[in-house]
Amino acid sequence: MAEQLGRRRFLKMAGISAGSVGAAAAFSQPGKIFSAGNAPELSSGRTNVLQETAEEMDAMHEAGVKKFLENIGKDPNFFPAPMEPVMDGDVKVFNLTCQDVQWETSPGNTFPAMTYNGIVPGPILRFTEGDKVRIVVKNEMKQSTAIHFHGLRVPNDQDGVPFLTQPVIKPGETHQYEFVAPNSGTHMYHSHHNAAEQVTSGLLGALIVDPKDKSREPVVDGDYTIILNDSTLGFTLNGKEFPYTQPVVAQKGQKLRIRYMNEGLMIHPMHLHGIPQMVIAKDGFNLPVPYMCDTVNIAPGERYDVIIEADSVGVWAFHCHILTHAESRHGMYGMVTVLIVK
Repeated sequence: MAEQLGRRRFLKMAGISAGSVGAAAAFSQPGKIFSAGNAPELSSGRTNVLQETAEEMDAMHEAGVKKFLENIGKDPNFFPAPMEPVMDGDVKVFNLTCQDVQWETSPGNTFPAMTYNGIVPGPILRFTEGDKVRIVVKNEMKQSTAIHFHGLRVPNDQDGVPFLTQPVIKPGETHQYEFVAPNSGTHMYHSHHNAAEQVTSGLLGALIVDPKDKSREPVVDGDYTIILNDSTLGFTLNGKEFPYTQPVVAQKGQKLRIRYMNEGLMIHPMHLHGIPQMVIAKDGFNLPVPYMCDTVNIAPGERYDVIIEADSVGVWAFHCHILTHAESRHGMYGMVTVLIVK
């Protein structure tokens, strides 16, 4: 029954994403999921606007922010450390198990999810250009699957596209990918089988290849990965929705690297209040001329690396600027966090 409900919900959300008006109408609130069919109207000219008083609306907005502030530091896995490989001689081995689980994006919002090692996003895979890498994938899900290493220039037979470069990994089967780590940069890994459902349901993760020659790498005090996703699990950052996201934290004067990855079906312009972002790389390629902005527009499949100089003390809002992905009459939700500069 849960799988059927999850599939119906996915199909509804996928239909919404096909049109910008429908996409803008889809949003969530604590304990509820709204779609174009049952979302409160946002225009004051409509007759079915929810009629909270100003005081009630203010109280709901304030409650969400307070909950976020109370939750700071309570989810140490929101920005996890990279997965430690198992060494087989000189080969770095990463073991991934595909599992069907119930995933909670916030208390009361739990959905059928497809995961690597039971978490959304999957473990961060990080290694160095030239490393010998083996990724062993065991499929314990009800669906077949495969892994594509998005942006990584692997041999064709390791590219992870069923019936084009490999057979599917059927339920109960194990498949092995092996290659020498090629191009450095910020990449992703995800399913390439029934991908619109499997990826938005959680079969996604960060793949970071450090360069052998680090002379061109910026020296930073913190390195954060933020994976954007939408549709099946709602609007999430690293698998969670506000107020249960976690902040990016820095001391004044520190430099941070943020790696954005869009694994969803929609564009997400990520806007940081108060402090500009310097874009240094796109899709794993260093830009010849970095540029400054306050909003980075990230399309599905894209990755952007930015540097933030924490030069202004405060708690700065940090969110998707498609506002129906971030705020409603009941307060902020979805793709929202903050940058805290101490």
